[in-house]
Amino acid sequence: MTDYTTLQADLLRRVEGAADTAALETVRVEAVGKAGAVSALLKSLGTMSPEARRTHGPAINALRDRVAAAIAARRAALEAEALDARLAAGRLDLSLPAPPRRTGAVHPTMQVMDEMVAIFAELGFSLAEGPDIEDDFHNFTALNFPPRHPARETHDTFFFAPGPDGERKLLRTHTSPVQVRTMRRTNTPPPAPWIAAGQAPPIRVIVPGRTYRRDSDATHTPMFHQLEGLVIDRGIHMGHLKWTLNTFIARFFELQSVVTRFRPHHFPFTEPSAEMDVQCDTSGGEVRIGQGHEWSEIVGCGMVHPKVLRNCGIDPDAWQGFAFGFGVDRLGRLKYGMPDLRDMFASDVRWLAHYGFSPFAAPNPASGLS
Repeated sequence: MTDYTTLQADLLRRVEGAADTAALETVRVEAVGKAGAVSALLKSLGTMSPEARRTHGPAINALRDRVAAAIAARRAALEAEALDARLAAGRLDLSLPAPPRRTGAVHPTMQVMDEMVAIFAELGFSLAEGPDIEDDFHNFTALNFPPRHPARETHDTFFFAPGPDGERKLLRTHTSPVQVRTMRRTNTPPPAPWIAAGQAPPIRVIVPGRTYRRDSDATHTPMFHQLEGLVIDRGIHMGHLKWTLNTFIARFFELQSVVTRFRPHHFPFTEPSAEMDVQCDTSGGEVRIGQGHEWSEIVGCGMVHPKVLRNCGIDPDAWQGFAFGFGVDRLGRLKYGMPDLRDMFASDVRWLAHYGFSPFAAPNPASGLS
């Protein structure tokens, strides 16, 4: 029969004498491993008589517990000694600069949209928002699109599968449906106090947001951003529209004044309709707004069509208005010199590091949005 006291003393001596964790692991395996001395004693209990187990069982279990506790204590001591040695050998130079921290950047599209919203807010416009998924009435019918208009076809617009009622929802092709939702009176409260609810005239709102069309090249993407404006009041005319757009363009491009021209155009929802060009210089592969003798189309606009006003429950004989729509991404390209519109949607952090903006530099229209 094994002398438990002698075995315990031998094992504890070896545990205390372990110089490192590797030597301690060797002692652990030889003591309580599968083929260790203590493990063999535990296995022998199965061959003993009940009277012998009552005598030897507590002694063997106590031996196992003492050895295991001694191993754990010695391991903690060795690890603490190793840590102290590493700390003593190491050296921290507090004069060295901290390692650089990677910070995010504001995407140019969001920066441009914030700048536009800030300028129009100073001109007295409030913010209106609406859903990206629209129905035919708000996206087309209310805006005076005829039944066979090309925009209603699948080669221009992203349609969903017909619902149980046969109606096909679609991804809005412009933010103009929000103008319809704003003009049509509703009792639904806005989601935030700064967002305009449906209202009766007078109305002065801007509508920033995402829009979707089946188009993709260097100057078009299937998803892009627009900011539209709508003014409904008494006695509104094209002169008010021209002043509003000229004021915005000068502020946005940080110029004292700009030279613009209006060309006749056609939009189903405005009459008369126009596209506004701004004077620019494209020599040297760059676009310089306010210089040169060339022109760049920058915004579509016009007086709100009387049929649109009637569709929204507004009397066109009593109220008039104008509307305009900017391509936010296009304005960003012109102002900040980004050559290809598709790069803005490529999710390339290198591009964003070059063209992105500090999140702490909020737009300030009073100081040139710098």
